[in-house]
Amino acid sequence: MKKMIQEFKKFAMRGNVIDMAVGIIIGGAFGKIVSSVVGDLIMPAVGLLVGGVNFSDLKLVLKDAVMEGDKVVTPEVAIGYGNFVQVTFDFLIIAFAVFLLVKGVNALTKKKEAEKAAAPQTPPAPPADIQLLTEIRDLLKNK
Repeated sequence: MKKMIQEFKKFAMRGNVIDMAVGIIIGGAFGKIVSSVVGDLIMPAVGLLVGGVNFSDLKLVLKDAVMEGDKVVTPEVAIGYGNFVQVTFDFLIIAFAVFLLVKGVNALTKKKEAEKAAAPQTPPAPPADIQLLTEIRDLLKNK
C-alpha cells in the first residue's frame, strides 16, 4: 500500500499532470466565460436580427400540459431545440478560440525552430583524448 501511495505521489507531482490539471481548471472557467458571451451578448443580438426570438425558449411541444385550474396535473412534453442551438454556438466559439490558440503556439514554435536552424552552429569540441592525439600528430609533423 505504501509503495502504491509513493507511486501515486510521483505520478501526481510530475510536471505534465500538474500542467494538465491547470489547463482543465482554466478551460472550465473559459467555458463559463464563453457561455456567458454567447448567452448574454451574441444570442440576444441574433434573436433581434431574426425577429426578437429568444433561442433558449424555442421548443417543439409534443404534448401540452394538462391543467386543472392553476394546478399542473401533467407537465408538457417538449423538445427544447433552442437550448441545443445555444450550446452549439458555445461549442463553435470555444472550438474557434482553441484553434486560434493552437495556431498561435504553432507559429511561435516554428519561429523558434527557424531561428535555431538559422543560427550558425559550432561543432562541439572533440573529446580530450582526440585533442591529445591531434596535438601529438601536429608535434610529429613539425619535427
